[in-house]
Amino acid sequence: MWCRLACAVIIGAVSIAGAPAQDPVAQFYKGRQITVIVGSSAGGGYDIYARLLARHMPRHIPGSPAMVVSNMTGAGSNAAAAHVYNVAPKDGTVIGALQNSAVLESLLDALLGDTRRLRHDATKFVHLGSATIDHYVCIARADAVVKSFKDLLTQELIIGASQPGTSTRDFPAMLNNMTGTRFRLVSGYPGTREITLAIEKNEVKGLCGFSWSSLQAQRPDWIKSGFIRVLVQEHDMGHPDISRMGVPLAVDFAKTPENRRVMELIYSSETFGRPYMMSPGVPAERVAALRQAFMTAMRDPELLAEAGRIGLVIDPISGEELQALAEKILPRLRPWSNRRSRRWNSRNAP
Repeated sequence: MWCRLACAVIIGAVSIAGAPAQDPVAQFYKGRQITVIVGSSAGGGYDIYARLLARHMPRHIPGSPAMVVSNMTGAGSNAAAAHVYNVAPKDGTVIGALQNSAVLESLLDALLGDTRRLRHDATKFVHLGSATIDHYVCIARADAVVKSFKDLLTQELIIGASQPGTSTRDFPAMLNNMTGTRFRLVSGYPGTREITLAIEKNEVKGLCGFSWSSLQAQRPDWIKSGFIRVLVQEHDMGHPDISRMGVPLAVDFAKTPENRRVMELIYSSETFGRPYMMSPGVPAERVAALRQAFMTAMRDPELLAEAGRIGLVIDPISGEELQALAEKILPRLRPWSNRRSRRWNSRNAP
């Protein structure tokens, strides 16, 4: 009997030792909830993409956690960025869906002469991936006096804009400085959803820094009906579909070669598209699992079918690619931003 008991204990011990260890990532996420914090208002492009992701990504994450979306507006996604960076747990349970301008905010501030201090270092975020590459455009009501981008060099166009740090404010401000356009900005709108409503009400005549994918998702009938004109592409190379419409590139109107180089560098940030990121300090194995889950979700037939129904473009970029891109772009932007910051400070010194 004792011999049989000893054999049973030995067999049990061998079985336990030979059993595969449970995936620590799955063990962590099982029964937990991941919060996606969108740095812009509900109903806008970033919000629509984030909610699509939240409906499909959880089943591809080890442990199948729940995923909820929360909106935190303010300061062009920098309120949300500061929360993700400084306040949120650094354990992989909080993801920021931030406007891509937040990635380069500190350098854009210097470029535009804005000396605000941010409460986060956007260069240290951990990138999970992006749902698509953005292509920004300027649009105007068809009944506006301005009929083309060339008209903007001599005639004023009143456009809606959000806060400093957003593409809807910073991109037209940059165009005014570097091409000589005469945009008059009405700032303070929470997001593109509110600006497009203002355009419909004729409170403002247009909008810049508006993502082509957001235009297709939010107002797919505007171009077909002739309600708006697309004036210019705010991109370094342009979108094939928009180019076929005969819409020019803003970089071609730069006043100097240096201005063109700066514009091309700024527009290269649009590759970040609809980025998802976390604060530094999240364990590497969870980052790897979430990056893989993100790309798997972006190729999921169910997600792609739903994206097609609601008019969203899916052209994903991996977190590894975005991380490498950030490390490549930021050093290239710094010399120009520092030079222009010094010029601005010398002109405005007391």
